[in-house]
Amino acid sequence: MNIHEYQAKQILKEYGVPVLDGYVASTTQEAVEAAKKLKSSVFVVKAQIHAGGRGKGGGVKIAKNFDEVYKYAKEILGMNLVTHQTGTKGKHVNLIYIESGAKIIKEFYFGITLDRILEKPVIMASAEGGVEIEKLAEETPEKIFKLVIDPLFGLQEFQARNLAYKLGFNNNQVKQFVKFALAVYEAYMQKDANLVEINPLALIEDDKLIALDAKMSFDDNALYRNLDVAKMRDLSEEDSAKIEAAKYSLNYIKLSGNVGCMVNGAGLAMATMDIIKHKGGEPANFLDVGGGASPETVAKGMQIILEDKNVKALFINIFGGIVRCDRIANGIIEATQNINIDVPVIVRLDGTNAEEAAELLKKSGIKQLISAQDLNEGAEKAVEIVKKS
Repeated sequence: MNIHEYQAKQILKEYGVPVLDGYVASTTQEAVEAAKKLKSSVFVVKAQIHAGGRGKGGGVKIAKNFDEVYKYAKEILGMNLVTHQTGTKGKHVNLIYIESGAKIIKEFYFGITLDRILEKPVIMASAEGGVEIEKLAEETPEKIFKLVIDPLFGLQEFQARNLAYKLGFNNNQVKQFVKFALAVYEAYMQKDANLVEINPLALIEDDKLIALDAKMSFDDNALYRNLDVAKMRDLSEEDSAKIEAAKYSLNYIKLSGNVGCMVNGAGLAMATMDIIKHKGGEPANFLDVGGGASPETVAKGMQIILEDKNVKALFINIFGGIVRCDRIANGIIEATQNINIDVPVIVRLDGTNAEEAAELLKKSGIKQLISAQDLNEGAEKAVEIVKKS
């Protein structure tokens, strides 16, 4: 789960991470009132969306007075903000953050995430802040310093101090950085975050280090023990199909291809997408109906996939272990009765009650259905149909 910048700063501030004062607003009037509360002569008007690169897209403006706060708030609120992380569709801006301005001396990058290979948290930091870290890692990886943390001991002061010296901080700044790093790490661990990213971590006037921006994402499976974080969820920022799928315990992720996939089991789903790619096609989604699939969940899964206009064929690949194939077949039949299916549906059912399932589908008389004996044949037929269309 992702949250907005202003929410991330609220959390980090609770752990002692220094941030600038600011207030969230949803109208131009609220924006001006927020600016009046701040003890500053310069204000920053920031679009609040779940994506980076807002400044380049026109979502961050510097205002020198209340009139400019109003002007920029009017421009940004309601805009469709397109950044390198939103894709061409962009994101609608419903909220803005009005923050005190500051004179920036230098910008740094600081982030904590999980290294899934090492199974440990890793800190990444660079003296080149304010830029796309992915681009920096690709072009000049030597400028990024990595620090792997043993979760049994946590981040130690000497580790943070060594990192600070690598970043070029002086003695006063080193002391601040150590406190900053320890506080961010504590927030990362206690809130079950997947990522905490401060870009930029700014050195401002009076020789102070400030988290000028903040991004946090969290492990959905741990939200039950972080209810304060769960309340920060903004459904308007999430894919509506993914939200609908979650209501039926379906694991759904939209992709950019045109072959829809409905599979049971994450491993089989990944294998299905791989073989579609191998045959020259592009999967349109990841959808795992799970081991406890019912006719209702199968029908809902088909509906969600087929609402994607890019889907030109649907490949249903089910291995009946825990789930029975005849239940899947009944779900397919139910779906054809309730939704308009205007693309071919390739069905491969194997395992428990596969023969019964085949008989049910045969008797249904559904013209769009195309049977496949195995994974390889199903993928070939799906890709062939899409290429012809």
